[in-house]
Amino acid sequence: MKSDKVLDAKGLACPMPIVRTKKAMNEIESGQVLEVHATDKGAKNDLAAWSKSGGHELIEQAEEGDVLKFWIKKG
Repeated sequence: MKSDKVLDAKGLACPMPIVRTKKAMNEIESGQVLEVHATDKGAKNDLAAWSKSGGHELIEQAEEGDVLKFWIKKG
């Protein structure tokens, strides 16, 4: 999956992955894709809910070892 920006939120506990994701989203254009790497298991539900409420689209998510990866398209 191609992304326009990668955010490393590994090792951060809730709510920091969301806070950093929101900040990173402000730095990209509408239609671009942000790739988020997190280790907080709560990020699965948090990022899905945050994306939906913010008008963004969670395109894909994957798990590689203990790293959760998310691809969010800016709305």
